[in-house]
Amino acid sequence: MQKQKFYELLNQQAKGLIDGERNHIANMANLSALLFTNMEDINWSGFYLMDGDNELVLGPFQGNPACIRIPVGKGVCGTAVSEAKTQLIEDVHAFEGHIACDAASNSEIVIPVYKQGKVFAVLDIDSPSLARFDEQDRLGLEALVKSFEETL
Repeated sequence: MQKQKFYELLNQQAKGLIDGERNHIANMANLSALLFTNMEDINWSGFYLMDGDNELVLGPFQGNPACIRIPVGKGVCGTAVSEAKTQLIEDVHAFEGHIACDAASNSEIVIPVYKQGKVFAVLDIDSPSLARFDEQDRLGLEALVKSFEETL
């Protein structure tokens, strides 16, 4: 299936799951499961939430156990917060300051989630393949995050 069509259908499913639900933990849990069960070639999907101004804490996810706390500015997730932009990393081992929570992960995409103009959380998806994520993934996942932000 073409990626654009895949993300259109995935985002319809996501909206159906979270429409009318205001609890962000419940929505994060369902979105993590939706992504994990529908995306090919991924080994982790989940959220990290801001805990104060300088740290992310593990939120709902699917996959192997993960790092619990990540300082802002460290690793791919912390960099997404400090730069306030999506990080699309083809090879995490070449990313300076990468935090290896799962040695099987080789590429990663992290999208900031905003609430009232501030980064509230990040959506983090890992793959065991190098260069798994591309521009179409970025656009599709950013659209999904926008739908989630509307529930916050």
